[in-house]
Amino acid sequence: MSVTTHTAAAKALDAEQAGRRIEEMLEQLTAAGDRKASAAAEELVRVLMDFYGAGLARILDGLRAAPGRETGDTLDELLGDDLVSSLLVLHDLHPEDMGTRIGRALAAVRDPVEVVTFDESTGTLRLRSAGTGGCGCTGASSAQQSVENALACFAPEVTTVEMEPASATQEPALLQIGTRPPQGVATTRPAPAGTP
Repeated sequence: MSVTTHTAAAKALDAEQAGRRIEEMLEQLTAAGDRKASAAAEELVRVLMDFYGAGLARILDGLRAAPGRETGDTLDELLGDDLVSSLLVLHDLHPEDMGTRIGRALAAVRDPVEVVTFDESTGTLRLRSAGTGGCGCTGASSAQQSVENALACFAPEVTTVEMEPASATQEPALLQIGTRPPQGVATTRPAPAGTP
């Protein structure tokens, strides 16, 4: 469904009518006598309202900060916001394709990773640690968790993340540092092989 189609459908929905319908459904649950179900439904409505309200607030904040800026910059910032992006994805309104959204999610994580493969039929994304030679302070499970969290907002089509370690050829070469010879002491280098 295109963005234009979604926008037209959203305009067709009368906000007052939707509010009345929600109230009617909550009243039906209350009248049914199941207090737990009624309380859960009311809490669900509150949580959804908070979720959408926070997303709309971020959109407004982004637009307020936009005067004099290029529209593309503002849109890029909004699409980079995890809450706004998740709302757009949830309603099939996100203008970026899945590959771009996966890239955006991976760019947001602390530990750099590379995409090895993505199987759309199973939702499995296979990644490789980029092995930038960092201290390795974050464990593999925390790195995978941060990738999964970012993907949940930007690309929920990814249902499974498999991590593989960086290949040995990608690791930086070990630089060996020795002590400096004392000043004034001549150093001799071995003669190349085959010289008298």
